[in-house]
Amino acid sequence: MYDLGDFVEMKKPHACTVKSTGKKANRWEIIRLGADIKIECTNCNHIVMMNRRDFEKKLSKVLDK
Repeated sequence: MYDLGDFVEMKKPHACTVKSTGKKANRWEIIRLGADIKIECTNCNHIVMMNRRDFEKKLSKVLDK
């Protein structure tokens, strides 16, 4: 379904805005997999760590593998 290095989209966008479009950023890269999952915003490099259950609940779709 998803793997290390994949780019995903979450249900809620991140608070940072993309300068070229002015829209909220919603592209995250998975940088750690395990019991906890760590994702990094590709726009501002903010890192969020959450447990796998919460991640799967908040995941919208996998963009790139």
